[in-house]
This record gives sequence, C-alpha cells and structure tokens, in this order.
Amino acid sequence: MVNLFLRVVRRREDGYHDLASLFHVIDLGDDMQFTQLPAGATSDKLVCSDPTIPHDDSNLVIKALNLFRRKTGVQAFFEVTLEKRVPHGAGLGGGSGNAATTLYAANELTGRPATNAQLLEWSGDIGSDISVFFSNGAAYCTGRGEVVEDVPPPLPLATPLLLVKPPVGLSTPMIFKSLDLGRRSTADPLQLLAGMTNAGKISMELCVNDLEQPAFDNLPELLQLKQRLIKEGGSAFDAVFMTGSGSTIVCVGDDTAPQFLSEEQYQQLFVSPARLIVRQPGAWYEHSSKAAAPAAVPAAAAAAAS
Repeated sequence: MVNLFLRVVRRREDGYHDLASLFHVIDLGDDMQFTQLPAGATSDKLVCSDPTIPHDDSNLVIKALNLFRRKTGVQAFFEVTLEKRVPHGAGLGGGSGNAATTLYAANELTGRPATNAQLLEWSGDIGSDISVFFSNGAAYCTGRGEVVEDVPPPLPLATPLLLVKPPVGLSTPMIFKSLDLGRRSTADPLQLLAGMTNAGKISMELCVNDLEQPAFDNLPELLQLKQRLIKEGGSAFDAVFMTGSGSTIVCVGDDTAPQFLSEEQYQQLFVSPARLIVRQPGAWYEHSSKAAAPAAVPAAAAAAAS
C-alpha cells in the first residue's frame, strides 16, 4: 500500500502519534498460500522464500493466526507459504498486508466465524495499519492508523505508479523518534483529501508526508534520489513523494524508469511498476494485470496486496 498523503497530527501521551493519512492498496504484495492442517495439529507451519524472515511468534503472520484463534475460539492451525515480493523497510506495508491476508484466509477456511468489521477491529491489536486492508482499498485513516473510513478511490485505478527504493531500509520507530514536530506541514488533512477527490488527480502540493523530514535527515541520499526523480522525470510525473516511513519513493503518472536509474550507482535499487487496486465486497484483493500474480483466494489460497 502507499500513503498518498500522511500528516502527523500530534504526539500522544502514550508515546504514539495520531495520524491522518490517505492510504491506498496497490498490486505489489507478497504471495501467500494457506492450507488448514488436519484435526489434531497443535502448531502452525510457516514456509518463507526469505530465510531472514522469522518463523516464530514475532512474525505478523503467526501473530495474526494466534489472534484469530484467541478472538474466535476456533482452534484451527494452518500451513502458510509466503513468497516475498515486497522489500523490507520500504514503507509499503508488506508485513501488514500479510497479517490482514492471514486473518481473511483463516476466517474463510473456517467458515467465516467473524465479520469483516470484527477482523478490522481485532487487527489493531497487532498493528496500526493492518486494518487498512479491511477497507475497500482506499481509506482515510486517523488515530494510530486503526480508525478506518472507506473513501472512493481518489485517482483512476489505471494511474501508473513507479516505486523506487534504495537498498537500505528505514526503521519506523527511529523515524518517529527523529520527527521534529515543529517542521511538520500545516496543511489540513481533510483539505488534502478533498483536493485529491475533487480534482481526480494528484499534485506535489497534495502529497504531503510529514515523515519525509526525519527520513531525509537520517538518509540524505533518499532526498537526493527524490530530487533527481523530480528533475529527470520531468513532466512525466504528476507527483513524487515518499510513502509511509520510507524508504520507497512513489512516482505518479508514469511507470517508465528514468534513464538515470540504469547508472551503476543505482543498480541496487528496487524499481517496480504498480497500480492502485480495490476489492469487491466479500472478496480479497487481486493483483492487476500489470503484475504477475496468482489468482485470488477462495478456499485454500490467498494473494496479499499491499
């Protein structure tokens, strides 16, 4: 998923921050397959293509399955195969998308003991932005990100996006710790939302992200990358901005990589086209035709989108 804008409203007494952000699910997501294990199984099995991913209770997939059992009382266990496509530390919600997909799939495979509204509410117990995926795909989120309001997609779903991420990731806790509240935007988030919705297009002025300041302070080369994308992308890009806490830069309006990204110093960048996607009531997200992906999940498989 991407944040089309992200305002930090305040720092709360509990140390968290209240946000106001327009989230949109995109078709770049990890691929997941789910199988319910036979009766008598006492633990889940997670198989992942990335050997650095933990397989224990610290993984959001396992956390989601534990949460599902605790909330529903359904003592079912699962084998989950996870094919990583979303890079770490990207600000693209890869882990959150996987957790949401896991809750959805477990619910489907056990006969839907929970409603969509319940899954959305429960997801806040293990992550602030997991709940976004239980929207229709475009959501205005407040609080820590767990208060979700469905909104119409502000842009045509066919709008081309280009995602560009340097090899280094950024730690979300570090970014919030480095946030200087005095250097935030003063833009009203509701006016940003209205501006995008009414115009049906995007602009640099509307794509505010208050977390760019700490991200660029910690990783100056990320600011340099953004500036070069703006300069050399020319009129092809309607907007260029960082999503989430970084380190992915989103270019809107064209998914053709500028020529300079082929230079040797940029060979380690993650560069990918993407599209905005939504889901139909009662269904999960399907990848757009722009990206190769398995079919959506009915019975035993789920494709996560983030």
